[in-house]
Amino acid sequence: MQLKKGGIFATSQNFMWSAVVDRAGRLCSVIKTGDAWPGSRAIAIAKAGTANDFSNSSLALSTANLYAATQPGGSLWGLNNSNPFNPDFLAPRSGANQFVGGIITFGGGVPLYQNGAVIGGLGVSGDSSCADHVIAYRMRRGANINGTKLGLDKIPAGVGHNNTDNIAYPTSGSPTGFQQPHCFPGQDLDPSAI
Repeated sequence: MQLKKGGIFATSQNFMWSAVVDRAGRLCSVIKTGDAWPGSRAIAIAKAGTANDFSNSSLALSTANLYAATQPGGSLWGLNNSNPFNPDFLAPRSGANQFVGGIITFGGGVPLYQNGAVIGGLGVSGDSSCADHVIAYRMRRGANINGTKLGLDKIPAGVGHNNTDNIAYPTSGSPTGFQQPHCFPGQDLDPSAI
């Protein structure tokens, strides 16, 4: 399998959900492209919230960075149960300007920065978590208004590749530290290519 238009399962277009939350965690935007999986709406929202909630002016953490630490025996084991998604906001077009909640600790959520401060989070869901991470990472980097880049990817530091919040894969064995497992070993994009 190869990444097509950013995703593994896409043929001619990506069927995705994207969500944005502000720094307080209020839902600002939810967008669906194509015939995206309905269940991915809540996942995209939770990814946006998680990336926002666990990043600050000193350290950016994408949801992919949280995977290994939240597994049994990890330093953040139990984090996934700390802030449940509010099921009142599962219905389409619900949750705007509300605190929706949810914690997701696999790829697809990235914090948004402006002038060195976190201003919110972006979550993407609809493909493998590795592809979701690539798409969110690229969306953040490419965000612009009338051709002027917004610089939402100007993070202070991270635990991933090259001191970023990019996804990090184990070279062998199970993920440790701030790594996430490969979704498709030998076929996921190398972090340096994202």
